[in-house]
Amino acid sequence: MTLSLCVREPYQDDTGTRQFRFGVAATTRLPGVGALCPFVSEHGAVAVQSHASQRLGERTLSYLADGLAIDDAVTALLNADDNRRNRQIHGVGRETSTAFSGSQCVGFAGHHDRSQCTVAGNLLATEAVIDTTVAAYESAAFGAVPLAKRLIDALAAGLEAGGDKRESLTVGSAAVRVVSTDDTGFRKFYNDLRVDASETPIETLATTYEAALLGYEQTRSEYTDPTGYTENS
Repeated sequence: MTLSLCVREPYQDDTGTRQFRFGVAATTRLPGVGALCPFVSEHGAVAVQSHASQRLGERTLSYLADGLAIDDAVTALLNADDNRRNRQIHGVGRETSTAFSGSQCVGFAGHHDRSQCTVAGNLLATEAVIDTTVAAYESAAFGAVPLAKRLIDALAAGLEAGGDKRESLTVGSAAVRVVSTDDTGFRKFYNDLRVDASETPIETLATTYEAALLGYEQTRSEYTDPTGYTENS
């Protein structure tokens, strides 16, 4: 199984300026999903799976940075991709969203495009995995809890609904990445986390998130002036 979701959450900062929060989370019953599937920037979030491709993810973000809508960017890239029948690619930009599952994606494979949220999966136990993941995110959308935590919780709900059909594979991975256009001055450690090999990757990712959140809070307490803190400190 690879299960992933991409999210766009617009909001207003303290000055009334419109900002965006983009997030992507993914899990699979193979090691290293964080290196190949999730891609995010201040312009959008995209996940590439089934036959994953780092090049497709990076080029999608590049097109978004150039001002192309994500649906147009993905269509253009897939039209030039000889392996598109084996791809799953989905994501959100500032205005639009897109989701594609190639005809050769195996097991139960499918996707939902809900405009502000896209979800896709393959080699799933049942269709309920995708439905439950979407419902879990939407029930907490725009909540006070940080987006990274809400994305991890949505993955956990999908796993609880059936998860992966490949029971013989015991080592998996999970990752979450969030980027906001509003620069707070402090690097939020909990917004970029990976578990590359674990028998309980989502549970381990949730534990890692809690530790990273604590580290962030400790850093803010230690460095009350954000100009006194750098990422290398």
